[in-house]
Amino acid sequence: MTNTQLVSVSTRGVLTPEERRTLPGIPSEERMKRGPVAYIECADIFPCNPCESACPGLAIFVMDMTHSDTEAVVRIPYELLPVPEKDRAVSCLDREGWVVTQGRIVKTVKPKAYRQTVVVWVAVPKDLAQEVRSIRVNGPGGRL
Repeated sequence: MTNTQLVSVSTRGVLTPEERRTLPGIPSEERMKRGPVAYIECADIFPCNPCESACPGLAIFVMDMTHSDTEAVVRIPYELLPVPEKDRAVSCLDREGWVVTQGRIVKTVKPKAYRQTVVVWVAVPKDLAQEVRSIRVNGPGGRL
């Protein structure tokens, strides 16, 4: 971890693509081709043990680049109501909250250990999977 990374996070609020590539929790492209994998995008310099079950800032999530030939699935913690249903169309947001693509809810899971947090599985174009970090539920209906 370099001082530059910490300065970027503190001044911009998000890491640049170059900074993300230097983080130890980012899996290699080869590993990502083998199935779902934890993606840890954290610039903090303390051990992750305190964050594993209740990660602040959406720094830990799961990415599956093998979902289909054209789509990946990003599993994202979601704490708003109502919880989107399967096949619901959603706007997919980047680290700064900008819409980068449209996605589709594949599944929702509510692990007991996560208290009130649901994990939404959202299908997105493969080329944008590493940019999508949140969702916004579209208007009424919203089905694809």
